[in-house]
Amino acid sequence: MTVPPVVDLATWQAARDELLTREKAHTRAGDALAAARRRLPMVEFDPKVPVVGADGPVPFLDLFQGRDELIIYKHMWYDGAPHQGQCEGCTYAAWHLRDQTYLNTRGVSLAIVTTGRWDEVAAFTGFMGYDQPWYSVRDAPAPVGNEMGSFACYLRDGERAFLTYTTTGRGTEPTNGTFALLDMTPYGRGEAWQENPAGWPEGRNPCWYWRTDTDGNPGWGPTTRPVPQWTRPGATPPETLGRTGHHH
Repeated sequence: MTVPPVVDLATWQAARDELLTREKAHTRAGDALAAARRRLPMVEFDPKVPVVGADGPVPFLDLFQGRDELIIYKHMWYDGAPHQGQCEGCTYAAWHLRDQTYLNTRGVSLAIVTTGRWDEVAAFTGFMGYDQPWYSVRDAPAPVGNEMGSFACYLRDGERAFLTYTTTGRGTEPTNGTFALLDMTPYGRGEAWQENPAGWPEGRNPCWYWRTDTDGNPGWGPTTRPVPQWTRPGATPPETLGRTGHHH
């Protein structure tokens, strides 16, 4: 296996300092984007639109939990699929969103919404051990329902609510801390699209490690589950994904 060249500490430090200059520029560029993001206009919508959660139908305004700011993750759903057949990409995102302590302290609420029927959603979240607020937005119009697999941010002003920001494509990546940690390592995410030095381990398909079988072997077949599911009680080897095609 090819590895980085071996040098003495001083030579490594010089190379590391050179990269640090570029890292700082990247950070400052991100700060500038965040400043521009805060200056986006916003869209008012009816916050009384009903969504369904553990306590039955409630107005969307309840998701703010009395706070002024709200972030929601829109989790894809496959009707009638068993737990192992639900979206592995959204599982990746939701697994990284299991604690809201610091958000809440800052005055921001977090919720996960999906288009699934509530009885199916409740069974899934119970199996996964999730304790985030989850809601079904099956019949809700945009900007509460509509496209899944993204984040959306909202601002509340009393009884009024506004959409302020949404992500697209890879815009969900910053919240998935595993990505950031892998990007610090010599071999990165191990995906074929990465620009690597010559001789580096051959990359695989994007997200290749998000599903494994019971022995931990990555794969996308009917005997695999989204990786976190193997930590859950009763996660026996599946015989079917319960749906056709794989989204990732």
